[in-house]
Amino acid sequence: MTTKQKAKEIAKILDHYFPNPPIPLHHQDAYTLLIAVLLSAQCTDERVNKITPLLFAKADNPFDMLKLSVEEIREIIKPCGLSPRKSQAIYDLSKVLVEKYAGKVPNTFEELEELSGVGHKTASVVMCQWYGIPAFPVDTHIHRLAARWGLSNGKSVEKTEEDLKNLFPKSSWNKLHLQIIYFGRSFCPARGHKKEECPICSKYGVAD
Repeated sequence: MTTKQKAKEIAKILDHYFPNPPIPLHHQDAYTLLIAVLLSAQCTDERVNKITPLLFAKADNPFDMLKLSVEEIREIIKPCGLSPRKSQAIYDLSKVLVEKYAGKVPNTFEELEELSGVGHKTASVVMCQWYGIPAFPVDTHIHRLAARWGLSNGKSVEKTEEDLKNLFPKSSWNKLHLQIIYFGRSFCPARGHKKEECPICSKYGVAD
């Protein structure tokens, strides 16, 4: 079986278990999604979803965010970790959105990745989950599973993204990255993984 054929079979399994995966981070618009994704770095989605309502009650748009000090933002988001860096990034990117984009979140990779604290993965999430533009955000979980399933060599997140984009149809990317995340949480965790009980690893897993 070729890697492409295996990818096709894996996609069928993912469709079976998670036909309509919801977006895990709560948000109302592109701005609140962008902030939620930024906060999710090295933090669980569950915790982010507990903290964002507190932050957005004070500021759910870049104009109001600039009325808060970096220190005020930091106090609210502290439970998400990396708060000094994240609070500064939230303030700085809000300033750019107001000054350069009239408060709107841009819808190109180039413009998003120029914003403070926004890397390629964060930009990819906003592009696919809000703007519906095909992207394949690869987080540490997808990176790990792609290697475990033999879909990529696991050398780097960039290589994993490139390999997955080559293996799966572009039309499936936006849903697929969420399916892999949910599948990993349910059946294919990093620790305590039982290969024989995983619907994918029991058939196609390469290594742990």
